[in-house]
Amino acid sequence: MRRLLRFLLLRPVLWAARKFDSNPDKARIYDALTKLFNSILKNPDKLGPVLPFDSTADRIIIFSDQHKGARNGADDFMMAATTYLAALDYYNERQFRFINLGDCEELWENTLNRVRKNNREQFAAETAFVQRDAFIKIIGNHDLYWGNDPLAGLELESLYGRKLKAYEGVILNTVIKGKELRIFCTHGHQGDANSDGNWFTKFFISRIWGPFQSYLRINPNEPSNNAYKKTVHNEIMYEWSAEQDHILLITGHTHQPVFESLTHIERLYRQLDIAKNAQDEPTIQKIREETHSYQKRFDLLTFDYKKMLPTYFNTGCCCFSDGDITGIELENGWIRLIKWKMTGETPDRTILEEMPLEAIMDRISR
Repeated sequence: MRRLLRFLLLRPVLWAARKFDSNPDKARIYDALTKLFNSILKNPDKLGPVLPFDSTADRIIIFSDQHKGARNGADDFMMAATTYLAALDYYNERQFRFINLGDCEELWENTLNRVRKNNREQFAAETAFVQRDAFIKIIGNHDLYWGNDPLAGLELESLYGRKLKAYEGVILNTVIKGKELRIFCTHGHQGDANSDGNWFTKFFISRIWGPFQSYLRINPNEPSNNAYKKTVHNEIMYEWSAEQDHILLITGHTHQPVFESLTHIERLYRQLDIAKNAQDEPTIQKIREETHSYQKRFDLLTFDYKKMLPTYFNTGCCCFSDGDITGIELENGWIRLIKWKMTGETPDRTILEEMPLEAIMDRISR
């Protein structure tokens, strides 16, 4: 039956997806981010809290886009479940606060009961942070349920053992070199008409349209599955953050890790440019060896990435097909992009990129 319906409805569904899906729209994204940021500042705890953050002592781990599912063939999280569990144990033991930055559960494809049943260990690991009052849950477009269902509060209490509210964002307030720095964390789907519209739109997408596309196994062509949209979406997020005054923006949504406003390939391109100017042949050769497998794509980059401000960061995701997960750490005055992977039975944490927050403040204060 599924095959027949897919054959009959493939073209109409793709047509509707193209017609009603929204390409990244700069004006919409700017407006949505600005409104959310200002709303949180003016009325803390309604859409999100404003938290004091001691950048020299506090520890925060930010993960997003687990898409916890039903441990079936459509479950993107399944391969990363063990890695995620090991990472949470590590951060809880070291007294980190945990910001879960949206799309934590895949509720377009599954009922909450199925997700809960198949991820008991992972929810228990998250609950350890809840018990320490060290857990912030943010809403994403695939778990809009937490923001639009009247029973969501009761479900969260049942999941985590105490009353808990899911927010649209959180602002961390810190002072560096005598200047206030605000770190704005939100899922990153703001401005997407399919995910950030009125209540009916959210309900229709999350409870009818999304599950319908999932049942038919038709790609909805969202940012995380489209290289073009992914790049443009992150670029717009960066442009918004770069125009603000002493604000860093951390999002998820695109499943593409970004550090210091640059993807990994863009950082390599910048390093190559610097190495060429310095006639640093060993570094040039090292980068050429690393980029050999995607040389054509690498050579298409032309922007002067040295001009970009370090104002935008993206966690990546916790559902890479190889079981790896990425996230953003804030610890002891540093911000880091980290990767976790399982090497045999041993969890392995790797620092992909890191930078002192003081150095960031210097660059954005010029």
